[in-house]
Amino acid sequence: MRDNFFMKTRCLLIALLLMTCFTLPASETLKTEIKIVVTNQFDKPVENAEVILDFLGARQITKIGMKKKIHWEVHTNQEGMAHFPPVPEGSVQLQVNKKAYQTWGGKVDVAGEQQTVPIKLLPPQSQYSAHPPLKPADPPKQ
Repeated sequence: MRDNFFMKTRCLLIALLLMTCFTLPASETLKTEIKIVVTNQFDKPVENAEVILDFLGARQITKIGMKKKIHWEVHTNQEGMAHFPPVPEGSVQLQVNKKAYQTWGGKVDVAGEQQTVPIKLLPPQSQYSAHPPLKPADPPKQ
Protein backbone atom coordinates (compact mmCIF):
# COMPACT_ATOMS: atom_id res chain seq x y z
CA MET A 1 0.00 0.00 0.00
CA ARG A 2 2.75 2.40 0.96
CA ASP A 3 4.78 1.54 -2.19
CA ASN A 4 1.71 2.35 -4.33
CA PHE A 5 1.47 5.83 -2.74
CA PHE A 6 5.16 6.56 -3.43
CA MET A 7 4.80 5.32 -7.01
CA LYS A 8 1.85 7.67 -7.65
CA THR A 9 3.71 10.59 -6.03
CA ARG A 10 6.80 9.89 -8.14
CA CYS A 11 4.71 9.77 -11.36
CA LEU A 12 3.01 13.04 -10.43
CA LEU A 13 6.37 14.75 -9.82
CA ILE A 14 7.73 13.49 -13.15
CA ALA A 15 4.62 14.77 -14.96
CA LEU A 16 4.97 18.21 -13.32
CA LEU A 17 8.66 18.32 -14.23
CA LEU A 18 7.92 17.49 -17.88
CA MET A 19 5.18 20.14 -18.07
CA THR A 20 7.58 22.71 -16.63
CA CYS A 21 10.31 21.79 -19.13
CA PHE A 22 8.05 21.96 -22.19
CA THR A 23 6.25 25.19 -21.25
CA LEU A 24 8.31 28.23 -22.19
CA PRO A 25 7.22 31.58 -20.83
CA ALA A 26 6.90 34.21 -23.55
CA SER A 27 9.45 36.41 -21.75
CA GLU A 28 12.27 33.85 -22.30
CA THR A 29 11.93 33.68 -26.09
CA LEU A 30 13.58 36.21 -28.37
CA LYS A 31 10.98 38.34 -30.16
CA THR A 32 10.99 40.36 -33.37
CA GLU A 33 8.77 43.32 -34.21
CA ILE A 34 7.69 43.05 -37.87
CA LYS A 35 6.83 45.99 -40.12
CA ILE A 36 5.38 45.31 -43.59
CA VAL A 37 5.68 47.95 -46.35
CA VAL A 38 3.30 47.33 -49.29
CA THR A 39 3.80 49.17 -52.60
CA ASN A 40 2.43 48.79 -56.13
CA GLN A 41 4.34 48.39 -59.42
CA PHE A 42 5.00 52.18 -59.45
CA ASP A 43 6.46 52.15 -55.89
CA LYS A 44 3.41 53.99 -54.54
CA PRO A 45 2.02 52.85 -51.14
CA VAL A 46 -1.02 50.56 -51.19
CA GLU A 47 -3.42 51.52 -48.41
CA ASN A 48 -6.00 49.27 -46.76
CA ALA A 49 -4.39 46.05 -48.01
CA GLU A 50 -5.14 43.03 -45.81
CA VAL A 51 -1.96 41.52 -44.32
CA ILE A 52 -2.16 38.09 -42.66
CA LEU A 53 0.64 36.66 -40.50
CA ASP A 54 0.87 33.06 -39.25
CA PHE A 55 3.82 32.01 -37.08
CA LEU A 56 5.27 28.74 -38.35
CA GLY A 57 8.41 28.18 -36.88
CA ALA A 58 11.67 27.20 -35.32
CA ARG A 59 11.06 28.20 -31.70
CA GLN A 60 7.53 27.11 -30.88
CA ILE A 61 5.69 28.42 -27.87
CA THR A 62 4.12 25.50 -26.08
CA LYS A 63 1.47 25.45 -23.43
CA ILE A 64 1.00 22.13 -21.64
CA GLY A 65 2.52 20.28 -24.59
CA MET A 66 0.36 21.98 -27.26
CA LYS A 67 1.43 24.60 -29.81
CA LYS A 68 0.03 28.07 -29.28
CA LYS A 69 -1.09 29.44 -32.65
CA ILE A 70 -0.03 32.96 -33.52
CA HIS A 71 -2.31 34.44 -36.19
CA TRP A 72 -2.87 38.14 -36.90
CA GLU A 73 -4.77 40.04 -39.57
CA VAL A 74 -4.16 43.77 -40.01
CA HIS A 75 -4.61 46.40 -42.74
CA THR A 76 -2.04 48.80 -44.13
CA ASN A 77 -2.28 52.52 -43.34
CA GLN A 78 -2.12 55.41 -45.85
CA GLU A 79 1.64 55.00 -46.15
CA GLY A 80 1.22 51.29 -47.03
CA MET A 81 2.64 50.11 -43.69
CA ALA A 82 1.35 47.39 -41.36
CA HIS A 83 2.79 46.72 -37.89
CA PHE A 84 2.53 43.48 -35.92
CA PRO A 85 3.13 42.86 -32.23
CA PRO A 86 6.45 41.12 -31.51
CA VAL A 87 6.58 37.45 -32.57
CA PRO A 88 9.14 34.81 -31.58
CA GLU A 89 12.15 34.46 -33.86
CA GLY A 90 11.64 31.86 -36.56
CA SER A 91 9.55 31.55 -39.73
CA VAL A 92 6.28 33.32 -40.51
CA GLN A 93 3.86 32.91 -43.40
CA LEU A 94 2.70 36.25 -44.84
CA GLN A 95 -0.21 36.88 -47.20
CA VAL A 96 -1.23 40.26 -48.66
CA ASN A 97 -4.65 40.74 -50.32
CA LYS A 98 -6.01 43.83 -52.05
CA LYS A 99 -8.74 44.15 -54.65
CA ALA A 100 -7.37 45.00 -58.14
CA TYR A 101 -3.97 43.39 -57.30
CA GLN A 102 -2.55 39.87 -57.36
CA THR A 103 -2.44 38.16 -53.97
CA TRP A 104 1.09 37.96 -52.57
CA GLY A 105 2.20 35.16 -50.26
CA GLY A 106 5.45 33.79 -48.92
CA LYS A 107 7.49 32.57 -45.97
CA VAL A 108 9.85 34.96 -44.21
CA ASP A 109 12.48 34.18 -41.58
CA VAL A 110 12.48 36.76 -38.80
CA ALA A 111 15.32 37.53 -36.40
CA GLY A 112 16.59 40.50 -34.41
CA GLU A 113 14.63 43.18 -32.59
CA GLN A 114 12.97 44.69 -35.68
CA GLN A 115 12.51 43.57 -39.26
CA THR A 116 11.02 45.40 -42.24
CA VAL A 117 9.56 43.31 -45.07
CA PRO A 118 8.99 45.14 -48.40
CA ILE A 119 6.19 43.69 -50.57
CA LYS A 120 5.35 44.77 -54.11
CA LEU A 121 1.83 44.03 -55.38
CA LEU A 122 1.31 43.62 -59.12
CA PRO A 123 -1.84 44.17 -61.19
CA PRO A 124 -3.85 41.05 -62.10
CA GLN A 125 -2.81 39.03 -65.13
CA SER A 126 -5.15 38.55 -68.07
CA GLN A 127 -6.99 35.23 -68.16
CA TYR A 128 -5.76 32.44 -70.34
CA SER A 129 -6.80 28.87 -70.97
CA ALA A 130 -4.91 25.71 -71.86
CA HIS A 131 -7.95 24.53 -73.86
CA PRO A 132 -8.83 25.68 -77.38
CA PRO A 133 -11.82 28.02 -77.70
CA LEU A 134 -15.22 26.34 -77.91
CA LYS A 135 -16.96 26.23 -81.26
CA PRO A 136 -20.32 27.97 -81.49
CA ALA A 137 -23.33 25.87 -80.64
CA ASP A 138 -25.51 24.47 -83.44
CA PRO A 139 -28.78 26.35 -83.95
CA PRO A 140 -31.79 24.56 -82.44
CA LYS A 141 -33.65 22.17 -84.76
CA GLN A 142 -37.29 22.90 -85.43
